[in-house]
Amino acid sequence: MSHATVAIKRAGAYDAAKIRSAVEAAIAEIGGLGEVVRPGAQVFVKINHLSPPSPPERGIVTHPTFTAAVLAFLRGITPHITVGDDIHPSTPDGFVVSGYRATCDRLGVRLVNLREVGFQRVPCDGAILKEVYLARALIEADVVVNLPKLKTHSLTLFTGAVKNMYGAIPAGLRTRFHGQYKNPSEFNQVLVDIFSVAKPHFTIMDGLAAMEGAGPANGSVRNLGVILTSRDAVALDAVATRIIGLDPLAVGSTRYAHERGLGIGDLDGIKVVGEPLEAVTASDFKLPPIQASEIVGRTPRFLTKFVTRQLVVRPETVRKRCVGCGACAQICPTGAAVVVAGKARIARASCIRCMCCHEVCRFDAVALNRSAVGKALRPLMVARRRARRRAP
Repeated sequence: MSHATVAIKRAGAYDAAKIRSAVEAAIAEIGGLGEVVRPGAQVFVKINHLSPPSPPERGIVTHPTFTAAVLAFLRGITPHITVGDDIHPSTPDGFVVSGYRATCDRLGVRLVNLREVGFQRVPCDGAILKEVYLARALIEADVVVNLPKLKTHSLTLFTGAVKNMYGAIPAGLRTRFHGQYKNPSEFNQVLVDIFSVAKPHFTIMDGLAAMEGAGPANGSVRNLGVILTSRDAVALDAVATRIIGLDPLAVGSTRYAHERGLGIGDLDGIKVVGEPLEAVTASDFKLPPIQASEIVGRTPRFLTKFVTRQLVVRPETVRKRCVGCGACAQICPTGAAVVVAGKARIARASCIRCMCCHEVCRFDAVALNRSAVGKALRPLMVARRRARRRAP
């Protein structure tokens, strides 16, 4: 079996000096970057910057103080650095709200909205996709650095290094794929297809203030105080998911990437250096709402359809919190979400449960609910998830 190395370092709060020290130590633990980043190289840094805008304290975006520490390290090697993500144009500017505009201006680093510099069609020998459009900033770079945020995800269970590269394709294509590949297994294959043509050269994960619960944008901030670094993004995701109490191969993007030889997802093939994995594991980390797929496999075949229907989690608007901003309607791939008389509504008949509306709502006005029968079955679902967490 091939092996990968993942470094874990503690850093506590978002203190620039402490983060830089931890980043430098973590990079040293995996052998340094001399073979990866040459002096004068063109470097593209892919951050996680979800739209619509949000301040870094909410735990939705890669924290700019974390990114600044990484940029300071990289600038010691090369001045040619571009930071970016594909974000929706907004007023105020999303990069201003998150603090990225000020951070990059202060450091003299180029910051780009990927849609403003364009995308290029590239072939993709994927399980599903045969071509895709990738950001030119990524294609033209000599080195790609991936800075994901450690978060849960209500559709894919976890979002980290592999899924962060989904932001390297146009927003319109991301919305289309959500509508076209409704099954979580298919969607995870699409994520891995994109990752296969957008593989970063190394990854540094912001796990200082992670997100637990109903991520990637409406969960709760959880202080884990860790930074993870690896040249293998899949291995890094595997270690990150183990830290939050998940079986790494239960995460579709990790499993499919591992099976396709794009990285190591099996912990037996990963060497963890720095902090011991057991010392940073959060066994009580809150996971997203349990998906039907986690339990239907244990039900009799003649009950499978009924149980699945009851356990399905559906997004529903919370009218008293809704401000009618229309973000959910703009991103919905099927038109199920609409704004009527200043309040959002989600039509069940056309909702495909991609959770895009839940992801973009910044007012906690989209709740994830299931039927009364599904709620009654929840204790059984929780018991099974706990058993899987205890399994070696």
